[in-house]
Amino acid sequence: MVKSTKGSDYKNPRKNEMDILVKEYQQQFINIRREVGKIVVGQDLIINSLIEALLCNGHVLVEGVPGIAKTLTVRTLSIVTGGQFSRIQFTPDLLPTDIIGITTYEEGRGFYSVKGPIFANFLLADEINRAPPKVQSALLEAMQERQVTIGKESFALPIPFFVMATQNPIESLGTYKLPEAQIDRFIYKLQMKYPNIDDELKVLHQNSTLTNMDQFDIQQVMNPEIILKAQRDVKRVYMDKKVERYIVSIVDATRNPEKYGIQTGKYIEYGTSPRSSIALFITSKAHALVKGKPYVTPMDVKEVAHNVMRHRIILNYEGQAEEISADTIIEEILKKVPIV
Repeated sequence: MVKSTKGSDYKNPRKNEMDILVKEYQQQFINIRREVGKIVVGQDLIINSLIEALLCNGHVLVEGVPGIAKTLTVRTLSIVTGGQFSRIQFTPDLLPTDIIGITTYEEGRGFYSVKGPIFANFLLADEINRAPPKVQSALLEAMQERQVTIGKESFALPIPFFVMATQNPIESLGTYKLPEAQIDRFIYKLQMKYPNIDDELKVLHQNSTLTNMDQFDIQQVMNPEIILKAQRDVKRVYMDKKVERYIVSIVDATRNPEKYGIQTGKYIEYGTSPRSSIALFITSKAHALVKGKPYVTPMDVKEVAHNVMRHRIILNYEGQAEEISADTIIEEILKKVPIV
């Protein structure tokens, strides 16, 4: 049996200004949802997850079929938060210089660098799995180091720097499998679903295909300075030692499933890396902040676990043959790992 997950068990016993900060951020998040919701319909969970990843200074991999507003969502988010938006359509013939930029020569000026589209606050890497490995490697450096090298010179990327990469789950022709090392750099992997019938009825009248985007009157409600401050403040959200141990236990269950009686553990080739522990630690804080709490409970950890771990569990051949979903394994882990 698992212990109680009541919020009162995990509150910070010390009073501080976090309660006031949380209320201020709540209004900011309400404003973001309202403005994005003017044009993006039926994707509330995705919008919240993108906000959480942004608070964590992380990047997001989104999987979904074409036409469900992946591009529109991140573009709208960039407008609402006052960031510069850039979109790169990945193709098999793309070169690293097409992304990061080139060194060129002009008579009378000499050699100089021309920056590529990666120099933006919000970068949409559309259909990232269509790019060859060299291009993916160039993007990986930018995501991890927050800088790129053009010729012999290194350039820092704008801050905040947020990458939302998309991949199409129904096509394999002309695609490259993303290396595990790169996938591990994404703090979340989100699965964008179809809207329900009521939401799709709204889409008929509320869309950017038949209506000019300017007509939605989307307002900027944040700016990059506020985002950077929020990224610092999210680290101050309180987490009890018991919740920290719960996080480590969940990760340990992916590596030693027999220890916790995880039957689907037989399908795991490799458990999740220490980076997943770090991701669970910070995203559960961001999740609590988005929900309006200055402290983390085990329920917050459970609610972000799928997004954090689904791309980090590596299945063995049996699991792939049986078409076992990593989400199925995570679900069993969350049911069986005790809250200490």
